[in-house]
Amino acid sequence: MIGATKVSLDTNILIYAVDSSQGSKHVVAGKILLRAAAAKQSLMLQSLNEFSAIVSRKQLLSLPALNRSIEFHRSAFVIEPPAIEDLFEAVKAQEEHKLAFWDALLWASVRRTGCRVLFSEDFPDGGEIGGVRFINPFRLSRGELQNLVS
Repeated sequence: MIGATKVSLDTNILIYAVDSSQGSKHVVAGKILLRAAAAKQSLMLQSLNEFSAIVSRKQLLSLPALNRSIEFHRSAFVIEPPAIEDLFEAVKAQEEHKLAFWDALLWASVRRTGCRVLFSEDFPDGGEIGGVRFINPFRLSRGELQNLVS
């Protein structure tokens, strides 16, 4: 599915992929990250920015390792910056869909760039807004996960 459908990853997927203390979430996030990278999927600059801030604050990676990680993401994904239109859409989504602002902004960027799936544990699993479906990969069965990343 990841290779056939345009997808993006929320910050939590990026964090869990580098945080081995997260056990099964670390394993699942790593598989999704590598599969999305191999398919040259889109990654919102917002997710990469949040990832960098959290990794730095929690000291999950040294600064040189964080730089290498950012470079990996830059080379493996299509990095999509936000647009001013995303801000207007985010404010509208806050009211219409009761999303938190940063989630709404991420959703708006994902939608504008043509992604149809956002992997995240922060949105309603299986929900859909404006043609973007939310999948919490940590709630998938082993078979569903295998189909997702194969």
